[in-house]
Amino acid sequence: MKAMVYRRYGEPRDVLEPAEVPEPKVGPESVLVAVAAAGVNPVDWQTMAGHLDTRFDVLFPVVPGWDFAGTVVRVGPNVTRFAPGDAVFGYARQDIVHHGTYAERIAVPERAVAHKPATLDWTRAAATPIAALTAWQALVDVLDVHPGDTVLVQAAAGGVGSFATQIARHLGARVVGTASPANHETLAAAGVIPVDRHGDLAAELRRAVPGGVDAVLDMYGGSAVRLHADLLRPTRGHKRIVSLADDGVRDLGGRFLFAQPDAGELHDIADLIDRGALHVPNVRTRPLAEAAHALADSAGGMTQGKIVLTVREPAEDARGADS
Repeated sequence: MKAMVYRRYGEPRDVLEPAEVPEPKVGPESVLVAVAAAGVNPVDWQTMAGHLDTRFDVLFPVVPGWDFAGTVVRVGPNVTRFAPGDAVFGYARQDIVHHGTYAERIAVPERAVAHKPATLDWTRAAATPIAALTAWQALVDVLDVHPGDTVLVQAAAGGVGSFATQIARHLGARVVGTASPANHETLAAAGVIPVDRHGDLAAELRRAVPGGVDAVLDMYGGSAVRLHADLLRPTRGHKRIVSLADDGVRDLGGRFLFAQPDAGELHDIADLIDRGALHVPNVRTRPLAEAAHALADSAGGMTQGKIVLTVREPAEDARGADS
């Protein structure tokens, strides 16, 4: 099958190339999916650059990518929730970095897959799993956001931030979001209090929320983590701050989060999307062959919302699955 692979660590344009690779094997609890679209995430180029070498075992050649949407081709004998032809989306992170979603097919554990939201096309569905799960797990599972809370979301116009502001408001929170001025009007229209991320952040935040905040979702790390922690009001006996960028947050009593695949939470997210309570941020597409350019754009911060790679029409692949 066709895929994009890298055989050593490096920059996307230097190491990523098209290749023919074996179709992944389908385990007892796995589903084989014909990939229609694959989401591009910062973790893809960070892994490719070797930045996560201490966290994951890597088996070269690597097919990058963890986000996907597509059609089920075949299921393992223990799978009960899916059948060939089902439209699905999911987060295909596994313990070893090797088989990713920048390919025509991917084998994924059943626990990492949910039925695709009926109201989304393939590209918007593929843009959703990692970003939405990260926001959901931060706000619901860790920060335990409740009505009346004031929540600070960093990078509020980005992939994770766009979902986080919506989920926080759905939970009944007042939301403050940092972003570039160009995105302030959009945030304000969505009921978010915008703060300029490029100015004097400490002063801007204290002007926006002079009484402090109840919970923080940090995406910057570094000195910003301590600044955010200083803004927190003491609530429920612990520091309600989650960082996606800096595990040093634990020294301040907060939590570092790397999202986990969770089919049940993906189902809940899909339900919110289909009910119109959660909207997918802007999506920009490129064909699979241009994956290196898409990753370079992501690494350079040259996009708003999400970038998605279009792979193929999954129905076509599913029809010929066992021929």
